[in-house]
Amino acid sequence: MRQRVLFYCLLGGLPLSIAALGAGHFALWWLSGILLAAGFVPIALFGPRGGLRQLGVIAPALFVVSVLCTWSEALIFLPGASTDPTRDLVGALVLYLIEAVALAVLAAGLGLTRESGVSVPRRPLAATVLMLLACGVAYAVYYLVFGAITYQFFTKGYYPDAEDIALRLGLWLWVIQIGRGVLMTLAVLPAIHTLRLPRGQAAIAMGALLWIAGGAAPLLPPNDVMVTAQRMFHIVEILTQNAALGITAVLLLRPRSAPAAAATRAA
Repeated sequence: MRQRVLFYCLLGGLPLSIAALGAGHFALWWLSGILLAAGFVPIALFGPRGGLRQLGVIAPALFVVSVLCTWSEALIFLPGASTDPTRDLVGALVLYLIEAVALAVLAAGLGLTRESGVSVPRRPLAATVLMLLACGVAYAVYYLVFGAITYQFFTKGYYPDAEDIALRLGLWLWVIQIGRGVLMTLAVLPAIHTLRLPRGQAAIAMGALLWIAGGAAPLLPPNDVMVTAQRMFHIVEILTQNAALGITAVLLLRPRSAPAAAATRAA
């Protein structure tokens, strides 16, 4: 099984190296893909069976967390960095679609999905909607607290216009970040509802996935917008924001199973 997981990560990382055809740095793009594939290993092992079901879990996470949220953040705080934002968005969606298909096919082809005796309880629809909104608010708090710390102590020199942009947005900044938190939570909701792991382990897996997909993997290769130190600061910043969101999302959206709750009361 370990060898098959290793093949899953090594082969699953290759699609992202397509970006090296135009940007160079093949090894770093492949390493980025390997890291991204590693983030989906819990899904491959304990997620839904079958390539199509795996794709239904993987694709939303990549499209929203790796592409849409990072693209929109750059659009707000790095205006003018891209000459054609629409082209960049479409290109990234195509690249990550190839990545999603590759990971889904590999999970099914390598027979990685294992049996698990863990059931996945779900909240009623109305409670789920409320928890999604709560996740959005929580992410906005994580974003503003940890983002402010990172900006004040590490990245202020890289964004001379950031404060003016935030002031112009006003309350819309809160709305945007709450919306991003809700979108990212929705993107991993299929994973949360199908990942057959205990609640605590699932929370750690979702936290790692949101961090890797939203920051660690995309920011690993060099780009034309950020210098190396700037990218490293943001990788750590996104760890504090996205990992916290992933953990929060699982704890809010997955109630304790009845046996676990009964055991806790008995203890």
